[in-house]
Amino acid sequence: MTAMSAATALAATIPSPPQSVWYVGPFPLRAYALAILAGIIAAVFITQRRWVARGGSPDDVLEIAFWAVPAGIIGGRLYHVITSPSDYFGAGGDPLKALRIWEGGLGIWGAIALGGVGAWIAVRRQGIRLAPFADAVAPGLLVAQAIGRLGNWFNQELFGRPTTLPWGLTVDNAHRPRGEDHLPLYPPDTAFHPTFAYEALWNLAAAAFLVWADRRFRLGHGRVFALYVASYCTGRLWIETLRIDPAEHVLGLRLNVWTALLVGLTSIVVFILLTLRHPTRETEVRVVPHPPADNPTPPHEPTAPDGTTDVSDETTDLPDGTTDVSDGTTDLPDGTSDVSDGTSDVPNEDTKTLP
Repeated sequence: MTAMSAATALAATIPSPPQSVWYVGPFPLRAYALAILAGIIAAVFITQRRWVARGGSPDDVLEIAFWAVPAGIIGGRLYHVITSPSDYFGAGGDPLKALRIWEGGLGIWGAIALGGVGAWIAVRRQGIRLAPFADAVAPGLLVAQAIGRLGNWFNQELFGRPTTLPWGLTVDNAHRPRGEDHLPLYPPDTAFHPTFAYEALWNLAAAAFLVWADRRFRLGHGRVFALYVASYCTGRLWIETLRIDPAEHVLGLRLNVWTALLVGLTSIVVFILLTLRHPTRETEVRVVPHPPADNPTPPHEPTAPDGTTDVSDETTDLPDGTTDVSDGTTDLPDGTSDVSDGTSDVPNEDTKTLP
């Protein structure tokens, strides 16, 4: 390639940002962290609108995010470290790098798995059904993932193999793939597939598709979330085959290819089963208490030690410490007691007054 053709090719490519960190005094502002934060804010905003439309409260979303977001970040980092152990525990690796999340490296599979556990804990605390909330949050997750991929662009990472397409990505020499001799594997004028951009665009299109399908078919009972997993895995499957960053391989394929394939197929099966069992959307998003029985159980009557029923005689403690047992008598003015027997006094000619 001549100098002129190389210059023309570079002019037609997508440049990488010159820096990914800015400082405000002693405090660094990292593009990767800002992209993750912006994605979280967008996901919360979108989920609030969708959750209110389903009958929930916007405050529910904030409470659940308080549990799900930290759990998702931890899960994403754990998955990345486990599936890329050589960077941290191999020859020349640094285990402390596993804590430097701002340098990049969050596996979406671990983020969704552990973030889902955090969301499950939160919905139980809030008395909310998990399935309708998962349906509400699904499009927002895709938007958050799309925004988060901008952080990969600033970090100049997760790009694909070389390409001559007009939208090829130029990468600085310090971030280019290197061989075992630590020398760059490709010439300086090489452009690469911007796979992070492919995934961002795919996620935005998938989010729009979920919103349309949800409105068109009134999906519920977790079907929107199952469709989210299936649509994301479909895109990740072909995008992953373009990437050239280091990864674990199983049977000649990158581990994430197998993960996308297995998880995607599982989500399709789950979507079909849920459709057969719940063809319509649920009407209640909160856990409803059981209604009272038609014939409630009569109050328990106290029993005596011998098993017989102890009938209360409604005794009253008098001021002198004795017990007043009500027996239906009435005290007369002369100090005698009038015992009411339920009869009426009827004049009788045979009644005589004794002397």
